[in-house]
Amino acid sequence: MNAQVNPKRDVIVVDANAPAHPFPHFWEKMFGSGRAVLTLRDSYRRDLREVKQATDFEYVRFHAIFHDEVGLYDEDSQGDPLYNFSYVDQIYDGLLANGVKPFVELSFMPRKLAAQNNLHSFWYKPSVSPPKDWAKWAGLVSVFTKHLVDRYGIDEVAQWYFEVWNEPNLDFWAGEPKQASYWELYDHAACAIKSVNPRLRVGGPATAQAAWVDAFIKHCVDNNVPVDFVSTHVYGDDLARDVFGTDEVIPRDKMVCRAVDKVHNQIEASSMPRLPLIWSEFNATYKNMPEVTDSTYMGPWLADTIRQCDGLVSMMSYWTFSDVFEEQGVVKTPFYGGYGLIAAGGIPKPAYNAFKLLHKLGDQRIALDSDSALLTRRRDGALVLAVWNYAPPGQSGSPRTVTLQLKNTKLRRATIALLDREHGDYHSAYEKIGSPQYPTQAQIRELRKATELPDPETRGLKNNELTIALPAQSLAVIELK
Repeated sequence: MNAQVNPKRDVIVVDANAPAHPFPHFWEKMFGSGRAVLTLRDSYRRDLREVKQATDFEYVRFHAIFHDEVGLYDEDSQGDPLYNFSYVDQIYDGLLANGVKPFVELSFMPRKLAAQNNLHSFWYKPSVSPPKDWAKWAGLVSVFTKHLVDRYGIDEVAQWYFEVWNEPNLDFWAGEPKQASYWELYDHAACAIKSVNPRLRVGGPATAQAAWVDAFIKHCVDNNVPVDFVSTHVYGDDLARDVFGTDEVIPRDKMVCRAVDKVHNQIEASSMPRLPLIWSEFNATYKNMPEVTDSTYMGPWLADTIRQCDGLVSMMSYWTFSDVFEEQGVVKTPFYGGYGLIAAGGIPKPAYNAFKLLHKLGDQRIALDSDSALLTRRRDGALVLAVWNYAPPGQSGSPRTVTLQLKNTKLRRATIALLDREHGDYHSAYEKIGSPQYPTQAQIRELRKATELPDPETRGLKNNELTIALPAQSLAVIELK
């Protein structure tokens, strides 16, 4: 109770003349999503449009464009390849029609092309086998790529990215030995893509746990194999021994950017120090934890991850934008700790509102002496500040009072948008209606209304100061005009 009566007080000096640097919105350029065939669903496309409107993201990544359910690859009785692009075209047409470009992950192995019956445990059972014939694998990639260029034009497809496979260092790849056989998979695919047109961009190794990047670059350089970017993944609850080979305990709010920094340094130390780094999956957890991905925890966690990762990475792809997602099977209840920003039924979560608020940040970051705030300048001259009160998931935390002291500016008005348990969170409304497993249409409308952020509060600045109260696990975005 004492913490409630005497909340922690902080002073943050906001100096408009402090040094600044470009601040591209690397955290909202790309999102992950459920596997390829799900993009044909109306619910997927509705969620995509909603997240596009909030973030203006540019790329989407998903698994399994080569899965048999997409119908791309077959063989005739003589074993010669047969191709059918009907669903492939509908998938990519749908993305482009909604203003989003594909980040093409080449996966998984069509079963007729697989060397053995290695099926992953995911509900949709993708084949993670190497190909039975490397020439046929290269042919598949080449024919697929050429079709895309023929359909959409080289000027369009040259803006896409082609990433070879997904997490080959885990059970998504059954080749042995894992690394050497993945190199072979990558080499054939990369050369096939470049044979269609050298302007096309290809990369990997798309590993989990920030693995293999230094070895991958060395392999490509030593063997003169094309590579235009490197990609890898990490989650907030990955273990230090898997990512760094140490026994330290790295907190959830530090793991992602520690891993990004590690790979950034590996690239700089390599013989290709200017290779772009694309973090093609990240989130605060890889498990289904409602107290993490479905809660207001994601506001402070995301904001602080952006603060720490700034300058280290070209793009980061949050996994995922939607809970139209079936890796563990058909969704059984709307709020189960899914990865998405939008729950089943099209109900936005607090994470969606966090992205929506952080989109307001400017494209110049101004230096600030704080590890719980970000100061930016927008092109319209406004200063935009994100400030947060972090508390670990499942913990009540303590409220915090922050006083902003403004220097070297004549801005006089503040607009304050707050995301916390009372603003932009569905939890209270969901409990009020009895937490139904299958909400009715009327209840879904009620929940969507409950998740809408209220209009920001407008306040004048007194003596160039502004004091705001931040509940635990809250995020405020303040526009100073």
